[in-house]
Amino acid sequence: MSDPDLMHDLLQSLHTPAVRDLAWTLLSPPMLGETTKAQRHPLQASCWTRQPQQLADWLAQQDKDPSPLHTWLAAKPVRRLGLYYERLWQFALRAAPDVEVVASNLPIRQNGQTLGELDLLLRDAEGEHHLELAVKFYLGTRSSDAADWLGPGSHDRLDLKLGHLAQHQLPLSSRREARATLNELQLGDTRSAFWLGGYLFYPWPDGCPSPRGASPEHCRGNWLHQCDWDAFAATKPDARWQPLPRLAWLAPARVKTDETWPADTFQQWLNTLRPEAQAQLLVRLEEDHAGDWREVERIFLVNDQWPAQS
Repeated sequence: MSDPDLMHDLLQSLHTPAVRDLAWTLLSPPMLGETTKAQRHPLQASCWTRQPQQLADWLAQQDKDPSPLHTWLAAKPVRRLGLYYERLWQFALRAAPDVEVVASNLPIRQNGQTLGELDLLLRDAEGEHHLELAVKFYLGTRSSDAADWLGPGSHDRLDLKLGHLAQHQLPLSSRREARATLNELQLGDTRSAFWLGGYLFYPWPDGCPSPRGASPEHCRGNWLHQCDWDAFAATKPDARWQPLPRLAWLAPARVKTDETWPADTFQQWLNTLRPEAQAQLLVRLEEDHAGDWREVERIFLVNDQWPAQS
């Protein structure tokens, strides 16, 4: 049910960072539109998909009183972005009027050894489902081959992620080792699928082809090496840039004036950035009519050796 237009309209009105991340999680387009394994939006059978205004009203209510969402997130604090993404999905699906979350992050064990976890087990009007969730950020290097799309640390790769989903994560619920656990939850034959959100980043200035099967509406940005920063910055000489912490990578940033970085603060940050520094996600901000600063562009700034493997 990804709806970029609805997402854009909502992100113009929502203020609370966690609620903005929630809206982005539910409404952003998938990274891939064509996949060899089944991809299914977790809210596919929900009335929130058929009547998106209901979902918009619910999100507006969360923004008006974000305490339930904040309480939910604080109950199990996370440092990893992927786990934060999962927690946002869990919160929404538990609130959806016609979706039952049977279990989440359910470990499957054999002889005391954990074989893996099932991200979500759902029951809705279309049946019982095992869903795997992921949010990823991949940087293109050469071609449309999934092996040429790498995570910011250059170890993760799109082809490896798709292979792990197909060979390990999705089949896990149909293994005999999972049957007793699913029986306890009164689940029959679940249908396995995944949902992959995130952003694709293209090399500046020349770009590269999108990965095969990429959704036409995928979220996107650019990436460049540290040595190319001056040339890149010269194309937008008055731009306001600042880095985003990892847990703020989901929804496009909305920053209050007193939280924006003056140009000299950003330059000082750049001057102290180590040559071997990990990839940094930077956003370009522009002031809106209300006086807030909104993200209009995002880039990854990587070290000059990237993607050299360590």
